[in-house]
Amino acid sequence: MATNELTFLRNIGIMAHIDAGKTTTTERILYYTGLTHKIGEVHDGGAVMDWMAQEQERGITITSAATTTFWKYPTIQGKSNEKTQTYKINIIDTPGHVDFTVEVERSLRVLDGAVALFCAVSGVEPQSETVWRQADKYKVPRICFINKMDRAGANFFNALNEIKEKLGTNPVPLQIPIGSEAAFKGVVDLITNEAMIWNEDDLGMTYQVVAIPDDLVETIEEWRQKLIENVASYDEGLMEKFFDNPKAITTDEIRAAVRKAVMDLSFSPVLCGSAFKNKGVQALLDAVCAYLPSPLDLPPVACIHPDTNETAFRKPENSEPFTALAFKIATDPFVGRLAFLRVYAGTLPAGSYVYNNRTGKKERISRLMQMHANKQNPIDTVQAGDICAVVGFKEIKTGDTLTSEKHKAILEAITFPEPVIGYSIEPKKQADQDKLTMSIAKLMEEDPTLRMETNSETGQTILKGMGELHLEIIIDRLKREFKLEINQGAPQVAYKEALTTTITHKEVYKKQTGGRGKFADISFEIGPREKIGEEPIQPGLEFVNKIVGGVIPKEFIPSIQKGFTMAMDNGPLANYPVESMRVKIFHGSYHEVDSDSLSFELAARVGFRAAAQKASPVLLEPIMSIEVATPDEFTGPVTGDLNRRRGIMKGMSSKIGLQMVKADVPLAELFGYVTDLRTITSGRASASLTFSHYEPVPKNLAEGIINKVKGITV
Repeated sequence: MATNELTFLRNIGIMAHIDAGKTTTTERILYYTGLTHKIGEVHDGGAVMDWMAQEQERGITITSAATTTFWKYPTIQGKSNEKTQTYKINIIDTPGHVDFTVEVERSLRVLDGAVALFCAVSGVEPQSETVWRQADKYKVPRICFINKMDRAGANFFNALNEIKEKLGTNPVPLQIPIGSEAAFKGVVDLITNEAMIWNEDDLGMTYQVVAIPDDLVETIEEWRQKLIENVASYDEGLMEKFFDNPKAITTDEIRAAVRKAVMDLSFSPVLCGSAFKNKGVQALLDAVCAYLPSPLDLPPVACIHPDTNETAFRKPENSEPFTALAFKIATDPFVGRLAFLRVYAGTLPAGSYVYNNRTGKKERISRLMQMHANKQNPIDTVQAGDICAVVGFKEIKTGDTLTSEKHKAILEAITFPEPVIGYSIEPKKQADQDKLTMSIAKLMEEDPTLRMETNSETGQTILKGMGELHLEIIIDRLKREFKLEINQGAPQVAYKEALTTTITHKEVYKKQTGGRGKFADISFEIGPREKIGEEPIQPGLEFVNKIVGGVIPKEFIPSIQKGFTMAMDNGPLANYPVESMRVKIFHGSYHEVDSDSLSFELAARVGFRAAAQKASPVLLEPIMSIEVATPDEFTGPVTGDLNRRRGIMKGMSSKIGLQMVKADVPLAELFGYVTDLRTITSGRASASLTFSHYEPVPKNLAEGIINKVKGITV
């Protein structure tokens, strides 16, 4: 792709809370851009992007699906427009359910822009906030689309207000809806001052430009004035024009200023429509082309040389050394394992070799594919700025940086949340044990938030994930795709342990068995890591080496650090992992013959067991942030039930005849909660759960959990 062609490339994601209409919007985009000839619907299992059996049955998106399509912009209906350009758009449709948040995280890491969808009835929901914060983390420019304007209770201005208040952003409407609920017909474009009404008979493929309805003239004037004020206050050049003569500001100047403001995250343009009723999607596509960045608009990507640790920058140009990030691994029944790549620089022809900077090995890429949901179109070469899938590799994992061997580099890795829940699982037939281990290993390659552990006490296989639905889908996939029959135990909470006080300890490790023995002597301080400013406490071990005068030789220090790091996997209370701690080693001694690296590693591990017991350890449990939307008459029973589950109320607000109840509740108390909530409210309430943080378990309950783990009956 030549550099000027890169100007017309958009890598975008569609992100939102569950059920805001992401997949429906993507299906309309595929239809209007001519990629599909029939509109697929989520509710009848016909959506192209929801191709997994589990997605079609549940009507939800589980895995992010990628597709490539083309759109001519600007389009002027009924006229041949010489200025029109064909834009290539790579779209990733992401899940909205919190259990699959990893799919959103890794998609945002490689995208240049995003469309944030909001429901016109529900406004900003909990998972909308989560995905918005994820986009903030990766500094992804975004535009907002208020969807479902046709639904009863739809209110554009309420949703706009919530975007401003709950997300702390500056939303700037570029459109105002004509009517709402059943009367929703079209939109008024505030930039061109034109009203557009979509035709029902051709499924919204065409629209008419009509006069602005009389009852909207004042509203449009007010909001157009606000748009021009926003644009003028952002762009100093336009500010002077604004004071001289606001009407002299042209539509092209407004668009250019909006584009710049989107790029530097100063404000988010807001559009509206109803994807299900085929209204507003073409205008959204135009906005994607007009305001979201091309790969050329973004700063060069920073990477580190694995051998020298020097920072280098790669520009999105074909002449640069090839640099790509593998952001997802998937298994296809026909072509085998696929790795999804975002190419940041350079080109890669099919059949060539790449260097994997994590493994230090070369990988042959036999074929390159352009993705369309779960179908692939072979391509000969992939270029800077593009997204593709590759086949034929051996050891590529999510987060790997691929380059040429001459120009090694490591891109910033993708961070994944820790799992919070686990099931013990075993195959019904003992002969299937190896098959189960291999199958889970394949699924773990695809999903980095999935973990498999073996309980050292019972020998059970524990499968850990982000929530009940997440593990339910994984177990369903083991049955369907890998033909495994499985017994599963009750859900288990992923507890952690933490040290709360700092103590000093001396550990002498001695073993004499005739001949050469083992000897290590260390004195250290152990306790919690300190909080630095407003930043959350970093996980892992903070190791401080204060050994002076060579009382412990330098070569043994890494072994001591390794011993403490490994010891953190099994905490002092009930063998749950210790998430973070600080160790300062300040004294010790060694024996010229008997001391070796292993002696000091073992001394650290034994020392940890003894010292951690005295450092006032506590048990930590995952806390979920829950928001329940309930009819007024059930507010009492709902809040009473949350209190019974050790919930801490965080507030209540009203929204269209519903009470929105917010609380923080321990995950241990929430198993089966959705079913119980249906019973309490006759099926009329709904709940959203998102992981919030870890907190100490109350002392009386902690004792019970610890005794249960140790097999002590009280």
